[in-house]
Amino acid sequence: MPSVAPAPPHRVPTVPSGTLIGSVQRAVRLLERVAEHQHGAPAKQLARETGLALPTAYHLLRTLVHEGYLSRDRGLFFLGEAAERLSSSAARQKRRSTVADLLARWRDTVGAPVYYAVYVDGEVEVKGVSDTAASPAVAEWADFRETAHAHAIGQCLLSQLDDAARRDHLARYPVRAITPYTVRDGHSLLRRLERVGRMDPVLERQEYALGTVCAAIPVTAGSTAAAVGLSLPAHQADRLPAAARQLQAEVGRLLGSLSLSINI
Repeated sequence: MPSVAPAPPHRVPTVPSGTLIGSVQRAVRLLERVAEHQHGAPAKQLARETGLALPTAYHLLRTLVHEGYLSRDRGLFFLGEAAERLSSSAARQKRRSTVADLLARWRDTVGAPVYYAVYVDGEVEVKGVSDTAASPAVAEWADFRETAHAHAIGQCLLSQLDDAARRDHLARYPVRAITPYTVRDGHSLLRRLERVGRMDPVLERQEYALGTVCAAIPVTAGSTAAAVGLSLPAHQADRLPAAARQLQAEVGRLLGSLSLSINI
């Protein structure tokens, strides 16, 4: 086999210094330094730590206070509300990225589209879906929030609620036929939900969409009801129980990562 010359090392292109805005760079350095001082820091200390002239540091600090990125109290500078909002947004983005990575991993492992949903303030909220062109997700042709009785994820979430919360949900979103296979009435649904074991997968065959079977498994994360599900074409219905067990095992291995990202 002929030898192959190693590829040259990848180099990150440098930005010409003439295109950088010095005042922005200096302001960012000040923000970084303030963030390192939990109990605040005076302007003189920040100027010294960033290597800025004191008048320059004062000017930038006043501007950052005016814009809400810093606050000043008794001569000390702290991170302001605007900076905290940025930090909070970054944390939410990281959680979303974590969930997306997990769903893609489970999708590839079970060979099926994977869904993640939570029950918040009386509503079913689908937080993430991961599919491929070869195995597309189920189209939401009927509102997922209004049809929890008909799909596996909704049934799995309702099974985690107490009886009063279930009845409240069904009072707002009554059971109705979505396909010929949908559960027929609220009483029948409640009896079905009562029989679901605490960590049992919920299986559904063509109750929400003809030609599709689904499964969902409960995710325990404090008081929040959550579920991860999968869907398969009806001609692969024989795969459904095994795929559900495989997904449950995969989720169990990485439940900590998902629990940290439960409310995205």
